[in-house]
Amino acid sequence: MKYEAIVIGAGHAGVEAALALARLGHKTLIVTLDERSVSHMACNPNIGGTGKGHLVREVDALGGQMGLNADASLLQIKMLNGNKGAAVQSLRGQTDKEVYHDNMLRTLRATDNLTILEGECEDILVEGGSVKGAVVKGESYSSDVVVLCTGVYLSSRTITGEEIHDAGPYGFENSKNLSAALLAKGLPLRRFKTGTPARVYADSIDYSVMTREDGDSTINCFSFLTEGKLLDQTPCYLTYTNAETHRIIRENIHRAPLYNGTIHGVGPRYCPSIEDKIMRFADKERHQIFIEPEVRDGELMYVQGMSSSLPKDVQEAMYRSVKGLEKVRFARYAYAIEYDCIDPLALKPSLEVKAVDGLFSAGQFNGSSGYEEAAAQGLMAGINAARKLENKSPVIIRRDEAYIGVLIDDLVTKGTNEPYRMMTARAEYRLSLRQDNADARLTPLGREIGLVDDYRWAKFSERNGKKDALRAAFKTSVPLAVVKEIYATKGENAAFGMTIEEMLKRSFISAADILPLLPEALRDIDLAEEVAVEVKYGGYLDKEKKHAADAMKMEEKVLPETLDYLSMENLRLEARQKLDKVRPRTLGQASRISGVSPADIAVLITYLVRTQR
Repeated sequence: MKYEAIVIGAGHAGVEAALALARLGHKTLIVTLDERSVSHMACNPNIGGTGKGHLVREVDALGGQMGLNADASLLQIKMLNGNKGAAVQSLRGQTDKEVYHDNMLRTLRATDNLTILEGECEDILVEGGSVKGAVVKGESYSSDVVVLCTGVYLSSRTITGEEIHDAGPYGFENSKNLSAALLAKGLPLRRFKTGTPARVYADSIDYSVMTREDGDSTINCFSFLTEGKLLDQTPCYLTYTNAETHRIIRENIHRAPLYNGTIHGVGPRYCPSIEDKIMRFADKERHQIFIEPEVRDGELMYVQGMSSSLPKDVQEAMYRSVKGLEKVRFARYAYAIEYDCIDPLALKPSLEVKAVDGLFSAGQFNGSSGYEEAAAQGLMAGINAARKLENKSPVIIRRDEAYIGVLIDDLVTKGTNEPYRMMTARAEYRLSLRQDNADARLTPLGREIGLVDDYRWAKFSERNGKKDALRAAFKTSVPLAVVKEIYATKGENAAFGMTIEEMLKRSFISAADILPLLPEALRDIDLAEEVAVEVKYGGYLDKEKKHAADAMKMEEKVLPETLDYLSMENLRLEARQKLDKVRPRTLGQASRISGVSPADIAVLITYLVRTQR
C-alpha cells in the first residue's frame, strides 16, 4: 500500500510527527505496537517542568498538540521557580494519564490523511540510499519519507532485581527485530537505560503525616488557546526518605542491577534511581518524595523520586520505611528499562538521518529523555519530512529562537552519552526565550509552515494588539501623589512623578502594582506581566540580542557539504575526526562541536576566505 509518509511509533514524538504530516496535507500511516500505548505516560503522568514547560509552550505556538492535550487532562498546575527570575520560571502540570491517552487517540482518529496501524515494524525499506517504506507484520508499505519514533521499545527489557522481562514499558510488547535491521543499514545504535517508581494504592497511604502540595489556580495553562484558569485541582503530597531507607538500600546494593552488572545501558544523570542517589550523595540525610495521582479520583498513586530496579522484597522494605508509606500496598513494582537508540551525531539538524535520504528520527530514539523533548523533536521531524515531500528547504530553528533549537542543536552537534534532558541552564539566551513569549517567537513561523490555523492566528493577533496597547499605556505619566501612594506600600519614598514604565524599572514594583493605573480594557495581569518583563530586563535583553546577532555572523557562514576535513592538515587530528563525523552546516555549528578549538575555527575561516576569493 502506498503512503506519502510513515511514522514508526505513536508515543509523544510519533503523534506530533504524524499530526504535523497529516495536517500539512500528506497521506500518513502511523504504526504502533498497541493502540493502548498511544501517548502513554509510562513514567510520571506530568507535563512540563524546568525547561520542559518552555518546550510545551513552543510546540503549542507552532501548532502542535501537546499543550492542548495536557490542558484537557490537567489535575494540577503550578509555576516552578516562581520566586526567581522570569527566565527560569516553568509550568508543570500533573495530568490524568488515561484522559491524556484517550484524547490523543481520538485526535489521531479524527485527523484527515492519517491512518493508524497496529503491528511491529520489522524493517525500513531502502534503495539506492533513499527510504522507500517500511515492513510491518511481514507486509511492505511504500512511502517517500519515514520517521522513526520508537521511544524505549527497541530490543527493550525491563529489570526488577533478578526478574528480567523481554518487554517494553508498563508490560507492553517491545520491538524485537527493528534494531538489527537498522544496524544493517549503517545506523549507529547504543544502549540507554531509564526507570520508573512503583505505583501504589491510594487508600494505603497516610497523607496526614505528609505535606500537602496544592496547585496554583491563578496562572494560565500550557496552550495559548486555553481560556480561563484551572480551578478544580487535585493535591499532591510531599514526604522524605530517611536514615532507615538509606540503610536498607546500602545493605542490599549488591542486589541492585545497576551495581552488580545486570544493567549495561547508560542512565539519566538528572533523574537517577533512588539507589543511585543514595550511593552518589552519601552525605545527604534525606531525599524528597512526591506522592502524585495518576488519574482523577483513581486508586493508584505515583511515588516520584523513588525509581528503582531493586528486587521486590527490597522495594517493599524501603518504601515502607518512608513516613506515610508504612502500610503501603503495591499495584506495580518499580523497574528499570534498557533499550536501543541512535547516536544523534548521525542526524542532520533537520533530524534526517545522514546515511539514508528521507529517513527522519525523533524522540527518545535520538537519545533524549522526557515526553516534552520527544514531542518537540517529533513536531520538527514531521515538519521537515513534509517539507522533504514538498521539495522545500528544512526548517532549522536556531538556539537564539527557541528551546527547540537548543535541544536539537545540542543533540546533533554535541551528541550525548546519557539520556538528554532539557534544562534552562542549557539555553544561553534564556531571558529572551521565556515561556510567556513563545507565541510571539514562533507562531508566525507556524503560520508560515502551515500548522497555525485561522482561529489560532486570530487569537495571536488579538493578543499582540493588546501587548502593543500595553506598551503604549506604559508611557503614561503618573502624578507624584499616586507614585508616593504606591511607593509607600513598599516602604519606599518617591520625590517626583514618573511614567508607568519608569516605575516598573524599580525592582520593588510589580505588574500587579501598576494594574490599577491602566485602562480597564488592558487590565490583564498575564499580558501586563509579560510586557513588564520587557521593561524590567530591557538592558539585559538588548545584550542578548547583540550576542545573538554576533553569533548569527558565524551561522551565516555555510560550510560546503563536500568539504574533506580529513585532508586539512592545518586542523588538529581530533578536530578533523569530529568535523568529519558531525559534518556541520555552518561555522557556528562547527564552533559548538566538542573537541573543536578556536584555533580550528580560525583554520576553517581562512579556508572559507581563500575559497571565496
